[in-house]
Amino acid sequence: MAGRIRDDDIQTVREKAKIEEVVSAYVTLRNAGGGSLKGLCPFHDEKSPSFHVRPGRGFHCFGCQEGGDVIAFLMKIDGLSFVESVERLADKYSVDLRREEGGPDDRPKGPQRRRLIEAHAVAQEFYADHLASPDAVQGRQFLAERGFDQASAAHFGVGFAPRDGESLWHHLRDQKFSLDEVVAAGLVAVGRGPYDRFRGRLLWPIRETSGDTIGFGARRIFDDDKIEAKYLNTPETPIYKKSQVLYGVDLARRDMARSSQAVIVEGYTDVMACHLAGVTTAVATCGTAFGDEHAKVLRRLLADHEEFRGEVIFTFDGDEAGQKAALKVFQGDQKYVAQTYVAIAPDGMDPCDLRIKEGDAAVRELIATRQPLYRFVLANVVTRFDLDRADGRIDAMREAARLVSSIRDQSKVTAFAQEISRMIGGDLDTNQILSEVRRAAARGGRADTRAAPGDQAEARPRRELPDLRDPRFAIERETLKLVLQHPIAIGRTTADIGANDFTHPTYRAVWALVEAAGGPAAGDGDPSWASRVREAATEPEVSSAVSALAVEPIPATHEPDAAYVAHYVFRLLELTTLRRIAEIKSRLQRTNPEEHTADYNRMFGELAALEQHRRTLRDRIVGA
Repeated sequence: MAGRIRDDDIQTVREKAKIEEVVSAYVTLRNAGGGSLKGLCPFHDEKSPSFHVRPGRGFHCFGCQEGGDVIAFLMKIDGLSFVESVERLADKYSVDLRREEGGPDDRPKGPQRRRLIEAHAVAQEFYADHLASPDAVQGRQFLAERGFDQASAAHFGVGFAPRDGESLWHHLRDQKFSLDEVVAAGLVAVGRGPYDRFRGRLLWPIRETSGDTIGFGARRIFDDDKIEAKYLNTPETPIYKKSQVLYGVDLARRDMARSSQAVIVEGYTDVMACHLAGVTTAVATCGTAFGDEHAKVLRRLLADHEEFRGEVIFTFDGDEAGQKAALKVFQGDQKYVAQTYVAIAPDGMDPCDLRIKEGDAAVRELIATRQPLYRFVLANVVTRFDLDRADGRIDAMREAARLVSSIRDQSKVTAFAQEISRMIGGDLDTNQILSEVRRAAARGGRADTRAAPGDQAEARPRRELPDLRDPRFAIERETLKLVLQHPIAIGRTTADIGANDFTHPTYRAVWALVEAAGGPAAGDGDPSWASRVREAATEPEVSSAVSALAVEPIPATHEPDAAYVAHYVFRLLELTTLRRIAEIKSRLQRTNPEEHTADYNRMFGELAALEQHRRTLRDRIVGA
């Protein structure tokens, strides 16, 4: 039986897989200087980018401390095993994986992700081909009535599922897919026998940012369809999570990153209409309401932070359902640094209907004439009341204040209060409204975050190590960055460095790992050098430090050369020498030269030698 993947093949995967390419499918990266890239961390919510990627080395988030190499990134982001991650990268970068004979088989149980992706690719092509079949005439008519021609259908991958209910299953079986694989993919279900999950419907492929198809959305077009639901979607599968996918994101992601804009519409045809009209940042949820996970995906793609403030535009109907949807989004508005807006078409039309009736320009105008989300929501609250009456104005103020009190971003409260004051008018000023917001917040209560008596032992903070970024350790940090990122440059220069040259316990532990791995020279030409050092760590804080040091930009305007390296190495050695000088001077002051003449003379001679060594190092630093 085939055993585990050979180590040299895993090494080849690490060498060929470009971490910046892999990460870019999930996160919009921008230049961070010093050869590094940065973006919003995909593993925790943040308002400023602390996630760094260094090509050829790895990734590290300085916020949540997640870090590692390209294999570790895939394991974390997609919940894959080590072997699944290696196999996916091997497929992407054309590496043939060989397995050792005998020993344990490390392949994951159940259908592999790669096979599920391949099954969807076959299914998408199958459905697209059948859109031209005689059985699909009503499907083509449906598209034509909505202004979509054959080229449009091909661009978005629209297809048709044959009505007989077994055609796809037979086709997949002929392509050597097992029943377990196609059932796990959500393409086939089993009753009395296997049958196609989608039958007699128009289908839209739902894709990841990478372009891989992972599911389908299916639209009812025949009156005799036994399933009444207008839309069916792929069920939850190992590769399809409806709370995390957005239709059209594969087509929109580049323009989202370029323009820092995202447009959220309600359906597949709305996405098509927007893109064909020139609004190429439009996406839609797939059979579920827009939620927190969708927001996280958008923020990563928008690079939504203070440096690149963008906008998120939601298209809602002006009816009660649209107002409720807007209210829900407003309550989560603080998830974004970007400004949030609402675009409402006349007569409640969605972008698809608007394009049919008034053309492409009307769709572009709809987005261009958006209004701030908070203004739309607050106006809907205020206009429920009779503002001509004093009691109506008071009730409107209280309801609006209650809504504002629910937001977490307190920096926006005063602006919202001013907006409410303008909307309601009369004798209500901003200070009155702010007071009502505070009262509403107090009525809402606060969670008691005090520790229970029994938890006091656990609540006691343990002794913290000094901050790794403390200026006292700057030379240690920069030296280790060179060791991990440019081992060929630092090379033999580190021959005189030892563990005692690092005063921070974590940095000392990192150097110990470097020595155990063979020293900096062992990293020459090894793309997995930082990974090898990190994997040897037994303490989380040390592993995290290695991943950070491997990606953090080096403050140099050019590739580090011998002079640049020498500056840090000699400065590190100088600091050690200065500490030793201070220690001996202190001991000399405490030593009586008459009572301990030999010790005093020995220390004095050592001090003279250290001073000479320090001057030599200083000369070499100046020369470098």
